Amino acid sequence: MNVIEYKCPNCGSGMVFDSATGMLSCHSCGRKDNIEQIADPLDGQQIDATEQVHEYHCTSCGAVIMAEAETAATVCSFCGSAVVLGDRLSGKLAPGLVIPFSISKEEAVKAFRKWCKNGLLTPSGFMTADRIKSMTGMYVPFWLYELHNQVEATGHATRVRIYSDGDYRYTETQYFDVYRKLQLNYLRVPIDSSEKMNDTLMDKLEPFPYDQLKHFKTPYLAGYVAEKYSYTDTEMLPRAKNKIREYIESAISSTVSEYSTATFTNKNIDTKVKNVDYCLLPVWVVHYDYNKLEYTFAMNGQTGKVVGKPPISKTKVAAWFAGISGVSFLSLKLISWMMGGGFF
Repeated sequence: MNVIEYKCPNCGSGMVFDSATGMLSCHSCGRKDNIEQIADPLDGQQIDATEQVHEYHCTSCGAVIMAEAETAATVCSFCGSAVVLGDRLSGKLAPGLVIPFSISKEEAVKAFRKWCKNGLLTPSGFMTADRIKSMTGMYVPFWLYELHNQVEATGHATRVRIYSDGDYRYTETQYFDVYRKLQLNYLRVPIDSSEKMNDTLMDKLEPFPYDQLKHFKTPYLAGYVAEKYSYTDTEMLPRAKNKIREYIESAISSTVSEYSTATFTNKNIDTKVKNVDYCLLPVWVVHYDYNKLEYTFAMNGQTGKVVGKPPISKTKVAAWFAGISGVSFLSLKLISWMMGGGFF
């Protein structure tokens, strides 16, 4: 099957993407090649994207590579060679864009350990960050939507004025009918399309630096795991619309800030998809063992942002609440003492 492996022209060793230099690198002899100048073996190929192949052979050692249907790049478990499964990245499955990793595995481990130590309410044993079971660099498939929204909203508003005249205080309330028409366009709304990935974790990893977007080339995947999309852009569109809903609501509300109160009784939002890009975004997936349980965390492969839910120490939580209660009690005693005539 279509297995792509990048061999060093100098020594024949496997080459991988180097996040520090952004180049294809050979760890054996140190050779580095500019990815933009490397011919992509998938260019111009029209491989049947509907074919579900689960068995591949490593071009280095000949071992069978067992890959799940969603896997598009992986590492040979026998010899460690980085391989790209070309038939899963061509035709309709071909990504248009990619944001390469800029954080190496060593940097990711260091950043994750630092993040663990910042957990004020996590157990001390967890904070040592010495139970990392695995840390996998994964390119996660995302759809990037350009959504144009025609918005019309109607409702009612009031403007309240309070003033005094002599000994009397008056409240004047004016009532208005309001109508707002807005054109709201949102670019690169990211929605992960992998069935395996936790949507909440992926949403919290944002933002990704879209100024680092590059046209997709397979060498960026060498040495990492990559997945192809599980859901089409049409299937994920409702989630994209729901994601921008809060921003639309906020924009509508901002148009009536001059009123004392405003209530919209009808909102009509017509969303049109102007463009969709299939993109692979860099994520370090961390599996962490603690107290016989496994926790999953994710790190933005460009910014280093870590998300996930660590365990909470009941002892630390109790001590924290006790401290808050103690401060509150001390404050009340101090106020009472000062009102009684005492002062420093």
